[in-house]
Amino acid sequence: MIKRMMSCLTALALIALPLSAQIDKKEAARLENCGMVVKEVMDIPDDIPQDLIDKAECVIVYPSVLKAAFGIGGSYGRGAMTCRSGEHFTGPWSAPTMMALEGASIGFQLGGEATDFVLLVMNPRGARAILSSKVKLGGDASAAAGPKGRTANASTDATMRAEVLSYSRARGLFAGVSLEGSTVRPDNDANERVYGKKVDAKDIVFKGAVPVPPPAQKLVGYLNHKSPKNLSDPSSLKE
Repeated sequence: MIKRMMSCLTALALIALPLSAQIDKKEAARLENCGMVVKEVMDIPDDIPQDLIDKAECVIVYPSVLKAAFGIGGSYGRGAMTCRSGEHFTGPWSAPTMMALEGASIGFQLGGEATDFVLLVMNPRGARAILSSKVKLGGDASAAAGPKGRTANASTDATMRAEVLSYSRARGLFAGVSLEGSTVRPDNDANERVYGKKVDAKDIVFKGAVPVPPPAQKLVGYLNHKSPKNLSDPSSLKE
């Protein structure tokens, strides 16, 4: 009887283990770094304009991308993407889907330091495309270097047309940067390592198929605090 009770207690203890204890350590660290990057960047008023954050459908973060990863034949960075949940991107920020960044065109901009990239996805069409498959920036989805500063003119033609606005931070310097020619895609293998099962990126965002894992709570919680409502043009939500 005692042995049976001990076995039950052990099983319950295993079930009660926090999700973070079950997540691959590298993926957990990546999610935590994404949260740190977003907070550090968005807490500075002269970086990403608040009105752009409030109109973004999704945010993609690639922390600490190194030049060494960018060579002939392609580059590779890993990060995470969270979107406003629901079919029309009007709900709270979702659990993140893990993401990959590929493309050699940005290698010359990285210098010898680690570079953080923050991408704002500005309309539903671009968000759905990125969540579905590999998307080439400047090709499959229009892209532009994001404007910065409190008084930035965010209504330029390039910004108004762009589906993705991109920023970089290296050596303490923050700037809009063109990522045209690079590709972004869901990292399905990493999603399986994070959530312990195969789960589609679209199901993570649109259906709430999984809860926010503990290592991503800083990222999602900060965005829910910083930009709780989608202020996009209501007509764009029907695209």
